[in-house]
Amino acid sequence: MRICIPAKGPDAGDFVDERFGRAPYYLIHDTETGQIESYKNPAAEAMGGVGPRAAQFLLDHTVNVLVTARVGGNALGALKAGGIIILLYDEAGSTVRDAIAAYTRGGLREQ
Repeated sequence: MRICIPAKGPDAGDFVDERFGRAPYYLIHDTETGQIESYKNPAAEAMGGVGPRAAQFLLDHTVNVLVTARVGGNALGALKAGGIIILLYDEAGSTVRDAIAAYTRGGLREQ
């Protein structure tokens, strides 16, 4: 499984960003290898259509699950159409590592 967490910075110790489409970074955790890849969000500074562009980025990077605080309507439709599972995680002040641990423990609610 490849899990994406929107983040404020490029490292697993950085804080989770509560925004999906405008998060500065996406960290993708591979549950089989334990590797974490960091990508600068190419749509973060765009004028419009950010949600669908961000969804396409995840599809292009073969993400299976998105762990985030919220997703807007346009991105939600694109993510669901692409088969990406959206799990809600909104613990203020948590790091990407914390979000990965919460995913691993289970109990996150699906949007």
